[in-house]
Amino acid sequence: MSRWSALSHRQQGLLLTGGGAIIMAPDALLIKVADLPDAEILMWRGFLSALGFLLIALLRYGRGTLGAYRRCGWTGIAVALLFSLTTCGFVLGNQYTKAGNVLMILASSPIIAAVLSWIILKERLPQRTWLAIWLCMVGIAMIALDDAGAGSWVGNAFALMAATTLAINFTLCRTRPGVDMSPMLVFNGIVVGSVAGIFWLTGSEPALPATNQLAVVILLCLFIVPCGVTLLQRGPLYLPSAEVGLLLLLEVVVGTLLAWWILGEQPAPVALIGGSLVLGTLLAKGLYERRLEMRQRASVSTAPSITADRSSTV
Repeated sequence: MSRWSALSHRQQGLLLTGGGAIIMAPDALLIKVADLPDAEILMWRGFLSALGFLLIALLRYGRGTLGAYRRCGWTGIAVALLFSLTTCGFVLGNQYTKAGNVLMILASSPIIAAVLSWIILKERLPQRTWLAIWLCMVGIAMIALDDAGAGSWVGNAFALMAATTLAINFTLCRTRPGVDMSPMLVFNGIVVGSVAGIFWLTGSEPALPATNQLAVVILLCLFIVPCGVTLLQRGPLYLPSAEVGLLLLLEVVVGTLLAWWILGEQPAPVALIGGSLVLGTLLAKGLYERRLEMRQRASVSTAPSITADRSSTV
């Protein structure tokens, strides 16, 4: 038995989703570093990420790639369209306001996902999950407290669109348990790239970006985004959508820390406290649920022996 198969279903989900969030952490930072116009950054992100998603699908499924797409059905098409809106909202949000604002608003996706799961899927979340969500929201608000007044309403609106469509996306994936929707992300890239490409071509004298900008775009859109988002999109196969959104807060905290470090921003003490609150909450929740899971395994493994002893006594 491999180490991966030895892990529980929940542990696999935590590793996939948490890993995807960490990989995606530099996303907002690199969008700022690339410093390209709206249509151009969206075009490159769309087409390059579509290529990356396709390569990942081919590596994972090989000759069964077409079958993987057929299994997604109409739900997969809806997922691709929703993620197109998420991509546009996230990128344009970073174009019009500070990264801290976008990340703070994106952190509202667990609340939206929890409400949607409760309404649509009738999923009942334990009180500890709700408590963790609210604690993390407080932490994220503290991180961006000194940045909240600097953002424009346009950027904040785009960020809210990204958070809402992301929550709907993850909730929709839960309606098709066992079906991997990540191959459909290829179509998300094609849609975003095509629409943005039209605006880019009709703009003023389209030209290739500078070498350093192109290097950042290729790193972000061809490698980071396809790998990170593929892992995140598989999260709802293993975890409730609200918990997937909760783990996304890792991207928020780590991404903000990277922006502080790379861009030379000086974090306020309240922001450091907020980041510690988020990471501490996620760690405490993970350790507590790991302990509960081990207790459940122990009780299941001892049940047959107890039955056998009783039968022999009779």
